[in-house]
Amino acid sequence: MTFLQLLKSGGFTMYVLLTCSVISLTIIFERLFYFRSRAKIKREEFMANIAKELKKANITNAMGICRQTNTPFSRVVQEGLNLYGHSETIMSNGMERQVTIQVILLEKFTSIVGTIGSTAVYIGLFGTVLGIIRAFHDIAKSSVGGINVVINGISEALVCTAAGLCVAVPAVIAYNFFVKRIDSFIADMELCASETLDLLNSVKDK
Repeated sequence: MTFLQLLKSGGFTMYVLLTCSVISLTIIFERLFYFRSRAKIKREEFMANIAKELKKANITNAMGICRQTNTPFSRVVQEGLNLYGHSETIMSNGMERQVTIQVILLEKFTSIVGTIGSTAVYIGLFGTVLGIIRAFHDIAKSSVGGINVVINGISEALVCTAAGLCVAVPAVIAYNFFVKRIDSFIADMELCASETLDLLNSVKDK
């Protein structure tokens, strides 16, 4: 069967699944590019450069490093440096707020992929049920029986289930990957926030 024949045999459910597939793949590629562009710099390397500048009490150069580094944890560190001179509580709260902002940006659209991954199979099953009902209705209406007629109708109906699985599996895999990657970003941001706070306190003591 050609692609157009598959769409036709599956009915409107196939068009719903096709739309879900396009949306899911678009978000997956967009998020992969987003994560990759923000994971080029390692946290250890970045914080070593920040620590080097802060040991010299050079806040301006440290902020310049943050601006040149496009990662979530650099934004957290930059927020802490912006609040240098304030109390430890204010600096800590400012970095925590920035962590929350960066998490929101990291999680953008990922819930849509998770929703598609969890519902695509059921949409496919719904299409299959409708297809089987339609097949038996056509058989009863035309008064034409035979196992071949039944099998042909059911095989066409099962196309929706197969399509649902094809949409759901990549979406679920991608969503689980995104969740793990976001957790890694959060850990890096929290470690950077804690280390930055210690470095800034050491600068104050000098």
